[in-house]
Amino acid sequence: MTMKNKTIFVACDSSNLNKIKKIITQTKTKELKIIPKFGLQFFYSKNGRKFLENIKNDFWLDLKINDIPQTAISAIDSIKDLKKCKYITVHVNAGLEMLKAVKKRSKKINKNLKILGVTVLTSLNNKSLKQIGHTKKIKQLVLKQADLIKKSNCDGIVCSAREALLVRKKYKNLIIITPGIRLPGEDSNDQIRIMTPKDAFKNKVSGIVMGRSLTKGNIRNNTKRLLDHLIK
Repeated sequence: MTMKNKTIFVACDSSNLNKIKKIITQTKTKELKIIPKFGLQFFYSKNGRKFLENIKNDFWLDLKINDIPQTAISAIDSIKDLKKCKYITVHVNAGLEMLKAVKKRSKKINKNLKILGVTVLTSLNNKSLKQIGHTKKIKQLVLKQADLIKKSNCDGIVCSAREALLVRKKYKNLIIITPGIRLPGEDSNDQIRIMTPKDAFKNKVSGIVMGRSLTKGNIRNNTKRLLDHLIK
C-alpha cells in the first residue's frame, strides 16, 4: 500500500495549547501526509482562534456549519484571515441553498478552501435516525446527501467508511473523508460505524480522521503503529 497518497487528519481535540503543539509536532512523519483537524473545542477556546491565525501548517477547521444561508456565509467571511485553512465543514442538513451559498462565497475569500459536507455522524445508527424522524436507512440517506453535495459544487463529503465505497462508485472525483477510524483491537468509544485505517483506504476514501488512536498516550509510538498497520 503506497503511503504518499494517504491523507491522515489528526483530530486536535483539546483546549490546551501545549497539547495541541505536541500533537502537531509528534505526528509528523515523512511517510504519511498528516494534517491537523481543529474542531469546536479548540476553535472556541481562549487561545485557539489566535493560534490558527499564525499556524504554518495547512489545517482543517471542523465547524460543521448548519444554519440559514446568510448566517453560514457570514461564518465563512469571519474566517477569511485564517490563510492556512484548507478544509471547512458544513452540515448537509442545512440544505442545497446553504451549500451553494457557502461554496460560492468560499471562492471569493480563499480559492484553496475546500468545502466538505458532513452527512450522518458516525455516532449514529439506523435506530438513531428513526428517533430523529428520518425514514431512510443510513446508506440511502448518505447517498441522497452526496447528491446535494455534488449539485452544490462543494468539494467533498464526510461519511463513515461503511458508506464510502457506495459514494465513490457514484462520484469518482469527490473528496471522501471518513471519521470513526480505529486501529485493530481498540475500543470504539462513542463511535458506532467504525473501521480500521487499512480497510477504509480499501473503500476508496481520500482521507481518514484519527483522534484518540494517535493522540492518547505516546503519540510517536501511536503514529508508528498506524504506519506499520498500513504497510502490512
